[in-house]
Parts: sequence; structure tokens; C-alpha cells
Amino acid sequence: VRVVIELKRDATPEVVLNQLWRHTPAQSSFPANMLAIRGGRPETLTLREIIQAFITFREEVITRRTKFELNKARERAHILLALVVAVSNLDEVVAMIRQSSNPAEARAKLLAKAWPIGGIAQYIRLVEAIESGVDHGDGVYHLSETQVRAILDLRLHRLTALGRDEIGDELNELATRIAEYLAILADRARLYEVMREELVEIRQLYATPRVAQIAPAWDGIDDEDLIEREEMVVTVTLDGYIKRTTLSTFRAQARGGKGRAGMSTKEEDAVSAMFVTSTHNPVLFFSTAGKVYRLKVWRLPEGGPATRGRPIVNMLPALDEGETIAAVLPLPEDEDSWGALSVVFATAKGGVRRNSMDSFANIPSNGKFAMRFDDGSEDRLIGVALLDVGDDVLLATRQGKAIRFAADDVREFQSRTSTGVRGMTLKQGDEVVSLSILHR
Repeated sequence: VRVVIELKRDATPEVVLNQLWRHTPAQSSFPANMLAIRGGRPETLTLREIIQAFITFREEVITRRTKFELNKARERAHILLALVVAVSNLDEVVAMIRQSSNPAEARAKLLAKAWPIGGIAQYIRLVEAIESGVDHGDGVYHLSETQVRAILDLRLHRLTALGRDEIGDELNELATRIAEYLAILADRARLYEVMREELVEIRQLYATPRVAQIAPAWDGIDDEDLIEREEMVVTVTLDGYIKRTTLSTFRAQARGGKGRAGMSTKEEDAVSAMFVTSTHNPVLFFSTAGKVYRLKVWRLPEGGPATRGRPIVNMLPALDEGETIAAVLPLPEDEDSWGALSVVFATAKGGVRRNSMDSFANIPSNGKFAMRFDDGSEDRLIGVALLDVGDDVLLATRQGKAIRFAADDVREFQSRTSTGVRGMTLKQGDEVVSLSILHR
């Protein structure tokens, strides 16, 4: 079955694809119990660690198997050399066995006999390449207990039927196999080749064609992946209402036009801030108590030009009694660019503090303190703004006083818990009500 989805002209393919992954069985995830016994202890392993443990296990299996096959081949070569000796001296061996009154006597005669190497020299040299310690000093060869037992275990008709060429062919085959076993044990790369060959063979014998595809590790689809990137106008009021409206709602008008309504407010309320940003950009909310919260624009309530929006406090964790949102700060989507930005805080009692935006990169869902106040100071946060190099800070008071100074005059603090420095000296009963940034 081939399914084709045709999109509208203004649709975003990535968003539609993410919605398919999220809401249909086109993509599935399944849990796996990654608990395993490693080194005699239960551990929860990653996929990489499980694969590595399997490779180590297969390496141990191949090593033990190869050592077993090597010892088995060497033992067989040792026996074959005895058979070569017996076949080369067949009449004498048969006579010794027949003239012995019991197997023990025949065994003693065969052990004591020094057999001339003569025509079996080539086989002795071949066995020397297979096993060390082959004794043939003085041009003779002495059989071992194991070799004598192998000769006596053969019936005479089988012993007389053996041929040296057949034994030689088997010895040559054993020499080739033993050389391969030694190479596997000496070279880890060769061992891995054997492992790969065996896995390929298993795949060819038992594997069935895979229908589903296994993709690289991936963290899944967030809700944000389902949100289309779109320019939004965010509006905030003095009473703490907020909403977002698509920028396309506000069509361009000719100069001198009467405009259009952007937000519905109560009689005693008014718009305090308006800015344009994207649905994927973060916005920081600073409370009068010095706490900071973070929301993406797409999480803000969407409404048309005639709607009022929703109270900001309804979207944030419960604020203390009397605590309100003092500042709303839009930020770039790319957090890597925040390190080049500075932020300035202003308090009602004339305090100021400057920090790098890096201090606010990670904000938990329940917020965190951006600025702390001394107990009993009755001070509060009244404004927060971004700074560029060379900007000036302008503070204005309730009694109409104002002060302007360079932002560089305030040193950058590393801590979020400090109260900052004095930015303006106030008269009795006066307080700072406004913070503005002047770009030179």
C-alpha cells in the first residue's frame, strides 16, 4: 500500500510529518528491560553496553572452543604418529603383541622398544610442527603411554589395513587446522573475523527480511515539533493579561489610516508592552519578588484583535500574595547566542544589577530566583531589560526624577542571589517606576 498526502500551499511538511509520527501507528516505540547480569552483579545496561557484552561473550566462546579443538587436534596427531610407527614396523609390532602373554607384557615391550625413524622421519617432522617436545634423539623414536594404548586398542585386522599415505593425509590436514587455531588465539583481529563469519552464517540461515526500519537513537517528538513556526504579536497589559495574535492579522495600511483594534481591555487597564516574536521563541516572566519563569510563545493563549487574553498568573506556578509580574522579556530561540547578551535588573528602591543571560539558560518549570532581596527591605523588582555593548540605562521615579548612566558602569555579577548596587539615590517617599534602555 502506498499512501500519498497532498499538502496545502501554506502547510509546513515537517509539522505534518511530526503529527503523523505522533498520532498514527506509522512510527512505534517499545520498552526494553535492559537489566542483565554482568560480572555476577545485576546492572541496567545501555544498548551499546549490551552489544559490547555480547561481543565479549562471543570472544570467550570462540577462544574456549578453539583451545579445545587445538588440544583435540594435537592429541589426534600424537596418536597418528604412533600408528605410522606401527604400520612402518607392522610385522615386528604384530609379533610383539602375539608373543606377549597379556596386554601388560605387550605394553612393556612396545614402550621399551626404540623405533628407528627411517621412513617415518617426514611424519615426525610434521608432528614436530604440531606439538613441541617430540623426542627422536639418536635416530630413534620412543612411544608414549598414550600411543601404546592406542596401538593395543586396535584389532589386528584394522592395524594391518592402515596405510601410511592415509595417515599422512590426515596429519597434513591436522597441521593446517592447528595452524589456523594458533592464528585465531594469537591474533584478535583474526578472532573477530571468525566471529563475523559465524554471525553472517547465522543471518543467512535464520534471518527473515525486516519490514520495519530501525532508525538511529532519537529523543522522540516534543509538542513543540508539532507547532508551526509563525510570527506572533504578543500583547501584555498593566493588569497582567497576555495573548498572542498572528502577525498576518495586522495587514499593512497606508499612512494616515485609522488603524485597527489590537486588544480589548477593561476601562482601568491599558497595554503595557507589545512585541513581535516567533512561536518557538522563549519568553521570560519576572515577578516583583525576583522570581523568573520561562514559557515558549506557542504556550501563550492565542486570540484575535478583539480578545482580552488571559491573566499571566494563571499560566505560571502560584505566586505569593501581592506578587505580580513586573517584566516580560522575549529572547532569541538559539540559546547559544545568549552568552553575548546582558540583562539589567532595576528595583523600586533604586538598586540595579547586571548579569549575563547565561545565568538564565536553564529555568525549571516551577521557576527560580533571578534576584533576592534582604529580609524586611520591602524592595521589589520593577523592570528587566536586555543590554547591548555601549547602551545607557535610564531610571525614572514616581516624583518625576530621572537618571541616565552607562550600562558598563554597573559591573557584571556572576551570582543570581546578590542584591546588586545602587543605581539611583531617592528622596523620602519616592521610588523607581520605570527602566528604559537607550541605544547610542
